[in-house]
Amino acid sequence: MQNLDKMLAEFAQQKLEKQTRRHFLMDCVAKVGGLAMAPLMFGCGTGSSELNLSQRDLNPLSPLPPPYGAKAKSIIYLHMAGAPSQLELFDFKPELAKYHNQPCPQSLLEGKKFAFIRGVPKMLGPQANFSQHGESGAWISDYMPHFQKLADEVSFLKAVHTDQFNHGPAQLLMQTGSARLGRPSLGSWVTYGLGTENQNLPGFVVLTSGGKTPDAGKSVWGSGFLPSVYQGVQCRSKGDPVLYLDDPEGMSRNLKKNVIDAINTVNKEEFNAYGDPEILARINQYEMAYRMQIEVPEVMNITDEPESIHQLYGTKPGAESLANNCLLARKLVEKGVRFVQLYDWGWDTHGTDHDGSIDMGLRNKCREMDRPVSALLLDLKQRGLLEDTLVVWGGEFGRTPMQENREGKTQSFLGRDHHGDAFTMWMAGGGIKPGVTYGRTDDFGFSGIEDKVSVHDIHATILHLMGFDHEQFTYEFQGRPFRLTDVEGELINKILA
Repeated sequence: MQNLDKMLAEFAQQKLEKQTRRHFLMDCVAKVGGLAMAPLMFGCGTGSSELNLSQRDLNPLSPLPPPYGAKAKSIIYLHMAGAPSQLELFDFKPELAKYHNQPCPQSLLEGKKFAFIRGVPKMLGPQANFSQHGESGAWISDYMPHFQKLADEVSFLKAVHTDQFNHGPAQLLMQTGSARLGRPSLGSWVTYGLGTENQNLPGFVVLTSGGKTPDAGKSVWGSGFLPSVYQGVQCRSKGDPVLYLDDPEGMSRNLKKNVIDAINTVNKEEFNAYGDPEILARINQYEMAYRMQIEVPEVMNITDEPESIHQLYGTKPGAESLANNCLLARKLVEKGVRFVQLYDWGWDTHGTDHDGSIDMGLRNKCREMDRPVSALLLDLKQRGLLEDTLVVWGGEFGRTPMQENREGKTQSFLGRDHHGDAFTMWMAGGGIKPGVTYGRTDDFGFSGIEDKVSVHDIHATILHLMGFDHEQFTYEFQGRPFRLTDVEGELINKILA
């Protein structure tokens, strides 16, 4: 305690030492500007030296009611980084099989730009066997035997399109609404607008698997121009969920609290002096880290789950896997976390090697994904959580109906190039009409020909389900209002319950 008192005394002394005539004049100018800006930033002041701060200012993650009637309280977003092939999973094209190994029609190549295809490639028929399932009759391949049983729980979007065909920009567009760096992620927008129910856990949690993070890096869960308190908090599914969560030897919890209180006393002094809202985010993050020490070890521990749950998901405690992360996602939303983002790397099937082949590598990757994702939907439903939890699945774009001929040469393994004109995503749970297939592609699965939807349409629909009008949900930055959907986006009404 003596060291803490000494630190605070030194801080006060340093502040007094700065009060030279020059500093006093500069400070006066800054304070006048601050007085003018305070009502704009925080509402009308009281005339005292303290700014009029609301509970939301003091705790940026405090829960807020949605502006409109929300159908979902939380989101689990499953992003398959690398882009899974819709033609081997959900978009059945028997006509494409008839053209297998034939030269690609020129009409599919004219005016088109591909990441790797050059010249005239050969058509590549579906490498999976398809069948219809459920009362909805949805077409699902044998790569997804567990998911076949859940055909009536989801809504398929068969004609999603994007204008990006490289991974980094496409992932940024899918996750932030812009192909360029600097915009807030979807999870950041949601936690900014609604806060989170559990004040001992982050509102936006990120879990990764597959050995790598997405090509666009951590920007896909960044807060952009929103305060940093709304960025995703990456937790590990292997080892300690958060590094340095345990206190060092000799550091008691009371001592830790005193240290944080002292640090935040300094932070509050700085905030009163400069009014920078980022300082409030810093205060909240220190306090959140302290509270997380109690709840994170329990909620991130899957060892104590019943054996039936481990069998359902195919989990192996201590491993880094999509299965473990799916189970953790259920536990997190059960505990009141607002947005859980799962990234699974390894879906880029160019045919350059065995793991990247469309027939063998993709099938193996689906074995890792099919069981736990299906288990997640079943588990949420049996616990009564699916009704108000929105589950979203997809990649950043799709794959071509042509075989990749990198630099004009046929690959040793079967693979497909990047393709943004048409791909499949699905949604389930909170406010989604189950058993719907929306959109249709041409006979080759090359382009959407009916009920096409854009990335902005998907974002508008997700925000609607969380209780927002995407056109009204904005944040002032650089002198103008910004929104997740920019100047685009329409609700996909036919998939709404």
